[in-house]
Amino acid sequence: MAFATRHFVRAASSAAATAAAKKLIVKHVTVIGGGLMGAGIAQVAAASGHTVVLVDQSDEILKKSTKGIEESLKRVTKKKFADKPEAGAEFIEKTLKNLTTSTDAVAVVHSTDLVIEAIVENQEIKNELFKRLDKFAPEHTIFASNTSSLQITQLANSTTRQDRFGGLHFFNPVPVMKLVEVIKTPMTSQKTFESLVDFSKAVGKSPVSCKDTPGFIVNRLLVPYMLEAVRLFERGDASKEDIDVAMKLGAGYPMGPFELLDYVGLDTSKYIIDGWHSLEPNNPLFAPSPLLNKLVQEKKLGKKTGEGFYKYK
Repeated sequence: MAFATRHFVRAASSAAATAAAKKLIVKHVTVIGGGLMGAGIAQVAAASGHTVVLVDQSDEILKKSTKGIEESLKRVTKKKFADKPEAGAEFIEKTLKNLTTSTDAVAVVHSTDLVIEAIVENQEIKNELFKRLDKFAPEHTIFASNTSSLQITQLANSTTRQDRFGGLHFFNPVPVMKLVEVIKTPMTSQKTFESLVDFSKAVGKSPVSCKDTPGFIVNRLLVPYMLEAVRLFERGDASKEDIDVAMKLGAGYPMGPFELLDYVGLDTSKYIIDGWHSLEPNNPLFAPSPLLNKLVQEKKLGKKTGEGFYKYK
C-alpha cells in the first residue's frame, strides 16, 4: 500500500511537472493601444482566428481604429481573394467577429492569454500600465511589449510575472510586414518564449529571436546606419539626395536613409538614439546628432508634419 501511494504521488508530481512545462496555446489576446501598430496587431490576430479585444482610452479612438482595420482588411482581400469576392467578404466578416473593443483594460484582462502593449514609447507610462494589469490578469497570462527601443527587462520588473514577460516587436505596417522580433529577457521562461514564437507563427509572421539588447536586431543596425548618414551629410561629405540615391541603387534599399528617417519620424528616431545614448554614453554609434536635434526642435518631424529632411506637399 505504501509503495502504491508513493508511486501515485510520484506519478501525480510528474504529471504536474509535465503540465507546467507545456507551452501556452494563445487563444484570447488583449491588445493595449489602438494606434497604427496596435490596430495592425489586433487585425492579424483576429484574422488568424484568435479572439481579440482592442483597448484604448476612448470610444472615439477605437472607432477610428476599427474603421482603419476594416479598410486594411478590404485591401488584403483584394489581393488574397482577387477571384473569389464572396470568400473575401466572408473573411472580413469572420475577422471582425473575432474583434471587440473596450476602454477598460482591467476588466478585459481577466480572461486573456496574452496581453500585447502597443502604447506610447514612454518607460514610466508603460511601467504603470503593466503594474496595474499585473494585479488583475490570470496567473497564466503572458505579458508582451511591442516597444522598439525600451528595455523589456525594465518593463518586466514592474510586474510579478517576469518569467511570463517578453517582447513581441512587430513592424509597420503590421498586416504587410512578415517579421516579428521575439525578445527573451534573462527571466523569461523557455515555456513563455516558445509560446510567443508559436503565436507569432500562428498570426502568419516569421519570428526571429534576440536577447534584450538596445534596439534588438533591426533597429540596432538600422538606427546607427541612419545616424551615420546624417553625420556624413553634416560633415559636407555628400548631399542627402546623393546619399539616398547611393543606398537605393548601390545597396538595393527601397528607401534611402533620409527618406526613411522622414517616414519613421525624426522625433521617434531622436527618442530612440537619446535613450540608447543615456544607457551607453561612450558608444559612438549612439552619439546624438546636432542637425537631427535642430529639426526636431523646429517641429520638422518628417512626412507627418510636411517637412523633415525633405519637404512634402
